Amino acid sequence: MNFDQLFSSFANIKVAVLGDVMLDTYWWGHVERISPEAPVPVVSLDKKELRIGGAGNVALNLAALGAQTFVISVIGNDEEGKQLKTLFQQNKIDTSNIISSSERITTNKMRIVSRNQQMMRLDAEVTKDINADLQNQLLNSIKKYFEINKPDVLIFEDYNKGVLTENIIHEVIALCKQYNVITTVDPKRKNFFAYKGIDIFKPNLKEVKEGLNLLIDDINEQSLQNIHQQLNQLLQHQISLITLSEKGIFYQSSSQKNIIPTYIRNIADVSGAGDTVIAVASLVYADKKDIELAAQIANIAGGLVCEEVGTSPINKEKLLNECKLLLN
Repeated sequence: MNFDQLFSSFANIKVAVLGDVMLDTYWWGHVERISPEAPVPVVSLDKKELRIGGAGNVALNLAALGAQTFVISVIGNDEEGKQLKTLFQQNKIDTSNIISSSERITTNKMRIVSRNQQMMRLDAEVTKDINADLQNQLLNSIKKYFEINKPDVLIFEDYNKGVLTENIIHEVIALCKQYNVITTVDPKRKNFFAYKGIDIFKPNLKEVKEGLNLLIDDINEQSLQNIHQQLNQLLQHQISLITLSEKGIFYQSSSQKNIIPTYIRNIADVSGAGDTVIAVASLVYADKKDIELAAQIANIAGGLVCEEVGTSPINKEKLLNECKLLLN
């Protein structure tokens, strides 16, 4: 495999990310004493940082790899929404299909961190489904986008914050089939079985066990094949891609299946690893139509971002070098 050529070709791939985008706010500080008012640490603030989160982190990973990236979502007509759109634009991510609504607030997850450990997290969000009017606005925006600038792949990134309703999911999958667009999803439990006919279904092991109501502890290739078969009966999808935490990643299609073990890393933070995996797997698969290669590279990428504190996009050069080292 010529990895230099593969990574250069990412610039020719158009990827749309549809789902729940968020603003991640980090307050970094240090602790020197306990509060006299309550038995809690006093964090002296050193700096504040705004990052792209949720489905936006998938888009950020795609942009970091050089793909032509479009984000499709509904956010609040508020200061946090403006800050989030500015961050997207600074990272060369197209925001023309983001709808700002006064009926919603922009999800903002505020983390207070000291010595690389979270002391507290505050969440400001609305999680109910977007209403029928917003659903229609979103669908019309997606249809126009497809007519003008059809993507090669569309990623559903579901965080159960209300953008991905069952109606939106069904309508957009049908639209993708009409336009011959590859579909992939990182699902959550609420709409777990709504993604019928998807190309790549990528839950983590915990999500798939909860979704199928499984109590098994012994995870091996046979049990994972059984999981794929159960999922396929319900979803009629093409490929299962199941992340197994420290055990790696499993994939199965009609003709291929394998468990790819993880590589030993110095884990600092697992947040955002799933975003990186779906972004990398979707991008490589859109380019090469090779799920084994896509799973191998996504497995490496997921491990690399776990070495960083907080959600951060994959480093393209580091990933390229790791692929050359580990896969050749």
